Amino acid sequence: MGDVAARLAEIVGDKHLLTGEAISEDYAHDEALTAEPQMPAYVAKPATADEVAELLKAASEHNVPVTARGSGSGLSGAARPREDGLVISFERMNAVLEIDTGNHVAVVQPGVTLAELDVKTAEAGLSYTVYPGELSASVGGNVGTNAGGMRAVKYGVTRNNVLGLQAVLPTGEILRTGGKTSKVSTGYDLTQLIIGSEGTLALATEIIVKLHPRLTHGATVLAPFGNFDQVMAAVPEIVSSGLAPHILEYIDNLTMAAIVYNEKLELGVPDKIRETTEAYLVVALENREAQRLEQDVETVGELLGELGATDVYVLDGGAARKLIEAREKAFWTAKAAGADDVIDVVVPRTAMPVFIKKARELAMAAGGGAIGCGHAGDGNVHLGIFCKDSDKRKQLLTDIFAHAMELGGAISGEHGLGRTKAAYYQELEDPAKIELMRRIKQSFDPAGILNPGVLFTEGTA
Repeated sequence: MGDVAARLAEIVGDKHLLTGEAISEDYAHDEALTAEPQMPAYVAKPATADEVAELLKAASEHNVPVTARGSGSGLSGAARPREDGLVISFERMNAVLEIDTGNHVAVVQPGVTLAELDVKTAEAGLSYTVYPGELSASVGGNVGTNAGGMRAVKYGVTRNNVLGLQAVLPTGEILRTGGKTSKVSTGYDLTQLIIGSEGTLALATEIIVKLHPRLTHGATVLAPFGNFDQVMAAVPEIVSSGLAPHILEYIDNLTMAAIVYNEKLELGVPDKIRETTEAYLVVALENREAQRLEQDVETVGELLGELGATDVYVLDGGAARKLIEAREKAFWTAKAAGADDVIDVVVPRTAMPVFIKKARELAMAAGGGAIGCGHAGDGNVHLGIFCKDSDKRKQLLTDIFAHAMELGGAISGEHGLGRTKAAYYQELEDPAKIELMRRIKQSFDPAGILNPGVLFTEGTA
């Protein structure tokens, strides 16, 4: 262990290597509810891609498992290290290297947070449109999990907004994938393979992200529905209307009540309507012209009324901002309410009513509950799972995930599998697909040092 520490210190400098009691508890976990914290043996803070390469070569040589860490805001345990492992923290690699207004891209280091990038892009009248709900999240972490968020209905998830990477293989090789071009048909798409691999294939040290013009006029419409199925039926109608909402969310009545109470929101919904509401639809629109936005708001209001909304409320700027911020923090609301797990299953948009009904039935049969909200526009359902018995909860989650997959969906839409969902993935996914992924993993990481236990359960990759 002393030899390993000495070698790592040679690479990043004594000041930027932590061992023993110098390692704070922050490095022991991410925000997953069911992944117990684990202190690593080493935390290294590189400043360059070359230092990352040397760290990975040393780790491969000494068979030290490596966990990459951005802001630690993930929800699947992918940033939880191994006891004998090395955390490579990208907190020093946090520069916005370039805002290229001609090509509408930014070049950033992985430790840059979404909040920091937003400040820089705003200065150029541009915007990076991936907002997974936590602006302290790092761009590198978003690449690892293929993070999504509420704006994915219009702009897509991380993989739709990353054009290229500089990445380091565990063998120490530094490679570049993609670039500032918006399309390429030359060889395998290594950029897309690395995105969403949760730090198991390579570590991104530079990221080229796509930017969009920053639209200055926005409005948020809140529509309560007395019947949950009406909410779900309204979603494809709104998507196909041509209005192009950048946020299209459903929030069930229990979650909305918790959000309103916790955040002290004043939404202007009368008690009589609130008491008869099963779920709400939140529709956010944006435009470069105020007059066109007003027309769109009027159109969506009329459409929602035709689709069964009890009423329609156009929220003022402050209330709208607070509601969106509160919805982005729904995980914390569920955590505060005592949820035993939070899942982010994705199904085809039209299958959402069937899936949610079945998930609730399964939870009730297990003596628990399933409540939540989700990205209605893209079928991503976020549920707080309440089931104290760990054995029953494991079976409940297995049944919920299996049902989602039967409907053509997947276990995770944006949080990733990490350590918390890897076992379910191994049990439910097509064995041929898992075997192919193992071979890909072996090709990238022959020593098996990158995030063992993530995606594949321990001993299977």
